[in-house]
Amino acid sequence: MRAKITYAVTALVLVFYFVLVGSRGVLLIEAGSPVTVAFGVAVLVLPVIGVWFLWKNTQFVRKANRLAAELDAEGALPVDELKRTASGRIDRDSADEVFARRKAETEAAPDDWRSWFRLAVAYHDARDTPRARKAMQRAIRLHDAGTGPHTGTA
Repeated sequence: MRAKITYAVTALVLVFYFVLVGSRGVLLIEAGSPVTVAFGVAVLVLPVIGVWFLWKNTQFVRKANRLAAELDAEGALPVDELKRTASGRIDRDSADEVFARRKAETEAAPDDWRSWFRLAVAYHDARDTPRARKAMQRAIRLHDAGTGPHTGTA
């Protein structure tokens, strides 16, 4: 719940920032000189990109959470079996061991969104965020396509 509140507050702050920057862009365009119009258009591009990025990220998080809820309902969410250091950080060797199992599981069932979801979690635990995101995107695509075990289509 705390993560959702943090995300919502951050999104609201970003939207406020986008509105503020966008209004400055409009003011520059309204000034009417070629230089201010050019700067105004350039300034307006930033909030447009920001809103697009925020929207795509929010959609990704919502879809990943939907998959997590479905796995939870099936009793198939990955269990946290990682060893931790005294400070609470994940032990690297432990993360590598779990990752190797998850990778083998995914290679054995490449069309199963569940194995890709679990692989994404293993990548995240191994601190490989770009690959975690790509694995989760693959899980989402497979889920939305309705392929894999338990779906009745493959």
